[in-house]
Amino acid sequence: MRIAVLGSPQSWYFRDLQRAADGQHLLIALPFSSVSARLDKGRQSIWAGNQRLDSFDAVLVRTMPPGSLEQVVFRMDLLAQLERQGVPVINPPRAIEIAVDKYLSLSCLQNAGLAIPATIVCQSTEAAMQAFEELGGDVVLKPIFGGEGRGISRLEDADVALRAFKALTGLAAVIYLQQFIPQPGFDTRVLLLGDQAFAIRRHVADDWRSNLSRGATAEPIPVDPDSLLLAQQAAAATGALIAGVDLIQAADGTPLVLEVNGVPGWRGLAAAHQVDVADLLLDWIDRWLHDEAESPLTVVDTSGAAQ
Repeated sequence: MRIAVLGSPQSWYFRDLQRAADGQHLLIALPFSSVSARLDKGRQSIWAGNQRLDSFDAVLVRTMPPGSLEQVVFRMDLLAQLERQGVPVINPPRAIEIAVDKYLSLSCLQNAGLAIPATIVCQSTEAAMQAFEELGGDVVLKPIFGGEGRGISRLEDADVALRAFKALTGLAAVIYLQQFIPQPGFDTRVLLLGDQAFAIRRHVADDWRSNLSRGATAEPIPVDPDSLLLAQQAAAATGALIAGVDLIQAADGTPLVLEVNGVPGWRGLAAAHQVDVADLLLDWIDRWLHDEAESPLTVVDTSGAAQ
């Protein structure tokens, strides 16, 4: 396979994919900033530097970097055009568009009948303060775009909340507030790779955030049927073929979907399960391209625990 990897050539994930490819596949890392379009005489071509993207067997999206509204829209437009030209894009452009937008993602999850934390999204200080009170005076403030715990803060004091909301409205930002859900020191991440699934429990001792990038530890666990079904339904609601689905329990025990990551990482999960996720991903892409990835989801358990 020849795969264009939209991401940094210096990233750990690209190096891991190259290692797993082991010369059997050609992977070329291309940053989003190098992507361009050419329209002339009724023809359109999408390029990244001097590489024409429709010359690859597939395009694997490994990042969606921050940018201006124009840049983000242009990048999504180019991915959609590639798909229209018959180039397999992983994840599909619409799935990436949904996953990177927290409001759109939660809307799709709720429309699919899945339980999510109570969330209010608004654009004014007054509306945000009302939402702060409605959500119990203990909320998580998140950027509508972004991941890995960046830009997230917990607000428990009305005066602090007011200052934060004023600052955001001054920047013409959308204010995304979610009811704080106390957790028992962990949450669950289910990684879906097409027809395979892995799960880890992410523990954190001194922070309410459980991102591995912020120091949480990963414990391999079996994928129980309920979590598997919930993760599958969440991925299907966004259209993601590969996904990292974050789950947490409400105080009454109801399982909630926190997020669907359309560009999921696997570094901590691979180490926890002692499994070569990059190799499994490339194998799945190869089978998917040849219409062989149609079998029901296979649950892979390398934790040693009984399912």
